[in-house]
Amino acid sequence: MKYLELTVHTTSEASELVSDVLWEYTEGGVAVSDYADVVALQSGKNGVYWDYLDESMQAPSETLVKGFLSLEKRGEIPAVMQKIRERQILSGGEIDFGTLEETVREIDGDDWIDVWKKHFRPIHLKDIVVVPEWIPYEKRPEEKVILLDSNMAFGTGEHETTAMCVELMQEYLHEGDVVLDVGCGSGILGIAAAKCGASRCFLTDIDPVAVASSMHNAQKNGVEQIVVAKESNLVDDTSMRADLILANITAEILILLAPAVPSHLKKNGTVILSGILPDRMEKVKARFISAGLSPVKEEKRGEWCALVLK
Repeated sequence: MKYLELTVHTTSEASELVSDVLWEYTEGGVAVSDYADVVALQSGKNGVYWDYLDESMQAPSETLVKGFLSLEKRGEIPAVMQKIRERQILSGGEIDFGTLEETVREIDGDDWIDVWKKHFRPIHLKDIVVVPEWIPYEKRPEEKVILLDSNMAFGTGEHETTAMCVELMQEYLHEGDVVLDVGCGSGILGIAAAKCGASRCFLTDIDPVAVASSMHNAQKNGVEQIVVAKESNLVDDTSMRADLILANITAEILILLAPAVPSHLKKNGTVILSGILPDRMEKVKARFISAGLSPVKEEKRGEWCALVLK
């Protein structure tokens, strides 16, 4: 489906007011590109961390608010901008709205799906094969196939962090184990564990899109009776205990979770961590050692590391 992408150049302070106006006209949603959000993620504001910021990144001088309108609404763009300027007047000059420069272009809203589908192919991770649902695949007797639908949740097996987690899981999982996947994304880790003999897989994520994607993919793979996904923060939920804990998330989040992990781990249980940059590995390891766990294996693939603890 084609859309008109209306971009309004404004400020971080006024971006919410501009967004409110665009929401009145949009069919395809509103997106805000605000450097202040990057700063908040890097600093850990509101308990959310992002430790992959390119240090060379420069702060933009403007915030961009993009609204995606149907093609039929091209003639309404002057009215949209007029309403935004009315909000500016009502603010009495107390809020800086910036230049309010506008740009309009026509885009194909489904381009990202088509590109993703074009390049995503079956991925072999030991006995697990991750297969896009739209590609016919004839499995070998020893293979366990995971079908993934196109969705917006992270985790296809292409990324080194996910691949290491899936392969290490197969090495340490025992038949009948209870598995806990923290930050489940697409659900690939929990689904793989269910296919490999886990008796129960608890999947948690703070993103409702990830939770919905996980259950959708679990149903596609026929493991919805084994897999349970819920919107939850591991630190706040004390009810789950597992033989194997999987966490493929950023180093800073792993460090925050470390003190809570032992209370969710059964005796002689295993923890597999991934998503760790090499310069964060010692800090992550030290935090989990202080929580009472012992490292037993490390792996590195590309620019990423994984860690197994008991």
